[in-house]
Amino acid sequence: MQLPTQVTIHEVCPRDGFQPEQAWIPTATKIEIIDALSQTGVTEIQATSFVHPRAIPQLRDAEDVLAGIAKQPGISYDALVPNPRGAERAAATDIDVWHLMLSASEAHNRENGNRAIAETLAGFPAVVELAAEHGAEVHGGLAVAFGCPYEGEVPLEQLAWVVGEYVALGIEHVSLGDTTGMANPAQIYETMMRLQERFPGIGWTLHLHDTRGMALANVVAGLQAGIDHYDSATGGLGGCPYAPGATGNVATEDLVHMLHLMGIETGVDLDAVIAIARRLQAVVGHPLESRILKAGKTSDLAEIAAA
Repeated sequence: MQLPTQVTIHEVCPRDGFQPEQAWIPTATKIEIIDALSQTGVTEIQATSFVHPRAIPQLRDAEDVLAGIAKQPGISYDALVPNPRGAERAAATDIDVWHLMLSASEAHNRENGNRAIAETLAGFPAVVELAAEHGAEVHGGLAVAFGCPYEGEVPLEQLAWVVGEYVALGIEHVSLGDTTGMANPAQIYETMMRLQERFPGIGWTLHLHDTRGMALANVVAGLQAGIDHYDSATGGLGGCPYAPGATGNVATEDLVHMLHLMGIETGVDLDAVIAIARRLQAVVGHPLESRILKAGKTSDLAEIAAA
């Protein structure tokens, strides 16, 4: 089986990683972290979200963050744009990609956005039109794509229907989220093979949370299905406030470490990411889920104790 030889890492710590943190992270610190991530070799960074400040207070400074970062050439900076009001805010910035979001299940979509899926979709044409007017690319995102904490299994036909709605809007890149870590490798492989067959020409991203310790195994299944684009968050931070039991994303340093050992290129400086993860641990004030922070790289050999 031929695996991809190169993988693109979409760093989502500044948005998904920070959003569940209860203690306020100063705007200047967010800018510092994004600027540091911009020096690691990642080519895509999700910098913030234009969700309503009451829903995600941690990201209420979106405009200030985007105004303060030092955008680097060759890096695409994106933000979550959940609805037309968020699009109006995004239009006042120079963000490169607007990332739409809805849920694959009705129950989670109502919890997350207080709307039925069809109601959320009804607001998207205006967002896509406004993005085009401002020269921004639009990607589509789907939460709980591989299992919903309220409804359980999400049937493939339900998932395909929502993807089809995105495609009908002219969207050519779709991210599928395992929001609460319910997916397993066989499911990831089968789902991605069938979706690629059904929607040829669409670019796919896997957004995998490590709630049940299967994120890296699910990445390997995605690689086997030919998927070469993955979301991750430095330090393994993250989680959806509207999904019970949700924990962090697969850690960028864990993902890059594994891919490099497998001979798959990412263009990412692993040591630089590890240094940022250590900084993040001090910023959030609690232990992170990163395996590499706990155990080190496989190349970090121990010294034999003197007799």
